[in-house]
Amino acid sequence: MSEEFNKFKFRNEKVAKDIIEQLNNLELELSIMHVCGTHQDTLVKHGLEGMLRDVGIRILQGPGCPVCVTTPREVEEILALARNGITVTAFGDMIKVPGVNSSLYEARSQGADVRIVYSVDDAVDIADKIENDVVFMSVGFETTSPSTAAVIAKRPSENFSILPCNRVVPPALEAILSMGELKLDGLIEPGHVSTIIGTKPYEPLSERYHIPQVVAGFEPVDLLMAVLMIARQVKSGRAEVENEYTRVVKSEGNLKALELLDQVFVPVDVEWRGFPKIPGSGYKLKKEYGSYDARDRFPDILEPIADMEFHEPEGCLCGEVLRGLIDSRECPMFGTECTPMNPIGPCMVSSEGSCNIAFRYR
Repeated sequence: MSEEFNKFKFRNEKVAKDIIEQLNNLELELSIMHVCGTHQDTLVKHGLEGMLRDVGIRILQGPGCPVCVTTPREVEEILALARNGITVTAFGDMIKVPGVNSSLYEARSQGADVRIVYSVDDAVDIADKIENDVVFMSVGFETTSPSTAAVIAKRPSENFSILPCNRVVPPALEAILSMGELKLDGLIEPGHVSTIIGTKPYEPLSERYHIPQVVAGFEPVDLLMAVLMIARQVKSGRAEVENEYTRVVKSEGNLKALELLDQVFVPVDVEWRGFPKIPGSGYKLKKEYGSYDARDRFPDILEPIADMEFHEPEGCLCGEVLRGLIDSRECPMFGTECTPMNPIGPCMVSSEGSCNIAFRYR
């Protein structure tokens, strides 16, 4: 698809205004949550938040930023590995996330071997070239987890391992709906994740909670159309899973990627930042690949951290932002004590974090 066609079709002002007019004619007051940092960027960057608010639609961002939902415990685990002479590899956003007393960025400035990578393959390449133990901090949703699974399935160098911090999206949605902190009229599901898992995993949520869901792409018209599709469901009393992103997402998902996930990982109960432990919402390597799990390989370093208690930095409301309870700009520290140059919490660090996005486009 050419860039010209893409812009014409999915950034068309006339189409956008027509959708807004249709929403206005439906005369509904709705609260809709999405769980994708790229969706949040599109909403704020293109001014869609205000346009939708004017016609009675409030859009909330849920836990759609993988760096943001990574817990303080996991940050301390990777810091402990770095401080004990292990070569640590991580995505760029991750190295700036504050731990209890420092970050990977600060640990690197103090002599730790911390390297930024753009993929798990980069981390494997590093392990192939050095003798030191190399640990990749495997952060991400179902979008990036298959690439990690593919590497582990090939059984890379013996000095390579991962710290599994991967998350699974549908159980988190279940947690949000079951906690009852919010009254939601619909969910916009992430296009990237849905490319892997398809649309079927969302269906039980609509059945149990009678909530409309729409998988959406990332252009302005994609998001506006997803809102309209949810509004039409509400108006007609339906609660189904619909797919706006049909040009990419299929109902069955990516079968090869799903096979890799099933081959390498087993679902486990894990905490998310701002949430209690969510059943089946994380991944652990299966026993046959246990030698590549940093928690199994370095128990003397990591087991003591398992018994520690961790809390959010004082004054940081990142957990409330991730549960959709407040807007980033409602946090008293937003834009004052907490900025991208001096982040208090990960929501201000990651480019997919609600606070970072709000700061950039404010």
